[in-house]
Amino acid sequence: MIARVLALGALLVCSTAGFADDYRIGELLISQPWSRELPVELPGGSAYFSVHNQGSQTDRLIAVSSPRAAKSTLHTQAASDGMMSMQHMPALDIPAHSEVTFKPGANHVMLSGMEQPLKAGEHFPLTLQFEKAGSVEVQVSVLPADAQSGPTTPHIH
Repeated sequence: MIARVLALGALLVCSTAGFADDYRIGELLISQPWSRELPVELPGGSAYFSVHNQGSQTDRLIAVSSPRAAKSTLHTQAASDGMMSMQHMPALDIPAHSEVTFKPGANHVMLSGMEQPLKAGEHFPLTLQFEKAGSVEVQVSVLPADAQSGPTTPHIH
């Protein structure tokens, strides 16, 4: 019986180790921040997550920062005349009762001037500054280079 309990405990520890975290600040829920491992020769990266505004007022993401990058900025990627282009965004509205998703090929946080490349399995801090809700620091999980989307199992802070 004790062996079964220990085995179950070990299984639970192993299964929860890969869970992504969710973070709450005010009426906002930031879900599953993640990034991709990058080749050594690339000095930058991107971070992705979702912001759920459960409140009755629009908030605005006005700044991002990370000690892993010399510069962190909001970007969006869009097609125009058959060409993909990336554009800097000074801020991004998070409408009331809605969700804004940061994902590859769309809205993302651009991380520039990184001294060390991102490696699968590590985590790094990213601070999100909202106009109304304030600042929250999230831990970004770095996934393997072939990851198409972020983690899928939430754990709320």
